[in-house]
Amino acid sequence: MKHLIIMACVLFASIALVGIPAATASEPQETIESRLGTIAGLRENDVVHFRGVRYAQPPTGERRFMPPVASGPWEDTFDATTWPNRCMQPAGGVGGGAGPTNEDCLFLNVVTPSVEDDRRPVLFWIHGGAYTQGSANEYDGSVLATQGDVVVVTINYRLGLFGFVELSALGPKFAGSASNGFRDQILALEWVRDNIADYGGDPNNVTIFGESAGGGSVLALLAAPSADGLYHKAIAHSPPPVSQAPENKVPVLSKLVEASGKALVSKLQSLSADEILGYQQTVGATGGSVDGTVVTRSANEAIVGRGADGVPLIAGTNRDEGTLFTMLMPPAILEPMEAGLAMSITNGANPAPYLSALELAYPDDTAKQRNERIWVDMFRIAAIGAAQRASQAGPGGWLYRFDLPSTQAMGGVQLGATHAAEIAFTFNSFAGGQSLLNLYDGKDPVVRGLAANWSNTVLAFAKTGNPNGSGLPQWPRYRSEQRQTMMLDAKQRVEGDIDRDQIKLWESVGVMP
Repeated sequence: MKHLIIMACVLFASIALVGIPAATASEPQETIESRLGTIAGLRENDVVHFRGVRYAQPPTGERRFMPPVASGPWEDTFDATTWPNRCMQPAGGVGGGAGPTNEDCLFLNVVTPSVEDDRRPVLFWIHGGAYTQGSANEYDGSVLATQGDVVVVTINYRLGLFGFVELSALGPKFAGSASNGFRDQILALEWVRDNIADYGGDPNNVTIFGESAGGGSVLALLAAPSADGLYHKAIAHSPPPVSQAPENKVPVLSKLVEASGKALVSKLQSLSADEILGYQQTVGATGGSVDGTVVTRSANEAIVGRGADGVPLIAGTNRDEGTLFTMLMPPAILEPMEAGLAMSITNGANPAPYLSALELAYPDDTAKQRNERIWVDMFRIAAIGAAQRASQAGPGGWLYRFDLPSTQAMGGVQLGATHAAEIAFTFNSFAGGQSLLNLYDGKDPVVRGLAANWSNTVLAFAKTGNPNGSGLPQWPRYRSEQRQTMMLDAKQRVEGDIDRDQIKLWESVGVMP
């Protein structure tokens, strides 16, 4: 059942995407002396791009399924003018664009207004894609960099079986293998700590932010002790929950490659990357778990446990999260996948009471509508839980809901405020950058106004840890007593207790945030 959920997420492959343009020979290079050596980037549109900066040694051969190893300095000038490899993923996935796919993929991209000052806030973006696809190359931080005088870092991390397969049953050296992708993210944060000053950034003011699996990654990093101190604020867009233990994948892999024990290890490390990728669908869901070594507890437990030592957090969802998935999925599998999808809400427990409550509350729902409700609940419960606990713990949590309906159809369907629709607003792509999803008329003043207000709010939060004072109405912390949510719509406003009906349903079946 879990592989159906992953299939729903990876159907982004069918989305019409806007690619990132390749650099042209006429763009001037900018060379700097960094701690690691001389590096050449590109100056373009008032910012400097350093593309494909290596932060880890190739995770290939005997390093496959192992923790990442930091890369060292280089001797010759490092060419950071072209897009790096994207991590191994199904063909035609998210972005489908710049950079080839290759197992040697642990690179990051840096966009900075200038390298002359080392005190700019750093925004560290973690891409989505169900932990199985996507890359740093699909996100353009140039508008944010100039708009807010900040440094934007986008990263690659290992995906699917390469980054999130649970192999700890094979021995102690595989402990935490289910979170190697998170280990990659943590190593990239260590690179930022040690090197970002060379690119004009402040290593003591880093905000992690991400959407979907990237939002789940943000929650996972909150619960990974080895990441503590490497970031100082967090924003989780449409995060899936991070609360369940990983599923042991050794038995299915042993059957697939007809080997066990040490022979299985040797076989898995000797296969080609394409052969490993070919096992992805059969092996099933990986990613976003509490492995006990890297991610040591649920995100909610971590936020409470860290108390005042935690970080300020913004979390939120989109009103119509599920419409994207139901548009892309064959209608015949919507009902069969309900139970598996709902288990992410019930933390692996029997989903029948929750599904029965949905049917009782919404008896006229079609399978499509019920499926969409489950997607909304999954992301919403995780976002509410994190924001509420961040306020209780002390650092502060703020909750939003993105409600602006899309103005352009996809596949002939109007999707509303669907999953990932807010990304273009977060990066303010309508002001001249490239956008992952093309769902809005960038000339519409309502669209441009919301994009300016929301992106300025993200920038203000990155600078100060407080989202107020940058275009949106006064935004109070999210607390269980008032449950005040920022509504990101044509008219931005704060509303109280907008989830009251769903909260009653969640309470009735014991799945409260």
